[in-house]
Amino acid sequence: MRFFIPLFLWCCVLQLSARPPRSLQKPAENTVLPPPAVFILPQSAEEPAEETPVPDGVLPEKAAADITIHEIPGPPRPILGTGKTGPELLLAFLLSENKNTDRTFAEQLVGLYIAEAETEGVNHDIAFAQMCLETGFLRFGGLVRPEMNNFCGLGSIGPGEPGEQFPTAQIGVRAHIQHLKAYATDLPLTGELVDPRYRFVRPGSSPAVQGLAGTWAADKLYAEKIEAILARMYRFPENENPGKN
Repeated sequence: MRFFIPLFLWCCVLQLSARPPRSLQKPAENTVLPPPAVFILPQSAEEPAEETPVPDGVLPEKAAADITIHEIPGPPRPILGTGKTGPELLLAFLLSENKNTDRTFAEQLVGLYIAEAETEGVNHDIAFAQMCLETGFLRFGGLVRPEMNNFCGLGSIGPGEPGEQFPTAQIGVRAHIQHLKAYATDLPLTGELVDPRYRFVRPGSSPAVQGLAGTWAADKLYAEKIEAILARMYRFPENENPGKN
């Protein structure tokens, strides 16, 4: 009996030492194991570079007129509509800005802008102000020359590409008005197409003057410069313009 107790204890010790650690024991069949750890890599905080819009219309070399913008831009000004100014005021305004302009030619040009704009339903004030900007009030001096009868920089992209040339001032003005209408609306033209770049415009893409910046011209302030000329036109002469807004 005295040998049996030590032998029993010795067997127990051997049995305990043969068991694997608790962490290595196979879990019971119904034991719920915790989900494995999931490591999520942080995403890069770098934002993709913003795409720079590419103008899809005519790209004049630069705005020819020296325009200073003082006023806060107003609401969008629709390109379609009726002008507020009459021929006498437009003529006086143009001659006041460029005293070397031939008066006879200036009178003819004013009449053409009013008539051609009315035919297509375009605001002649806007078209005339854009002409003043593009030509520097008929001073020209850039890629476009006076004999080209191109009053809005159509096709004037850069060196080697001075722009479109038209046989008469009337055709040149008509092409300008048609190009403006193409930007303003998808309505068809009233007159016969003379604008060689009409097909390059997405119809109705810029119904207001503000949409001409970055499309008609690459200059981001292009629309504001047209608005600044309009503001001067509507104040000329001071307090005597019935179309003053």
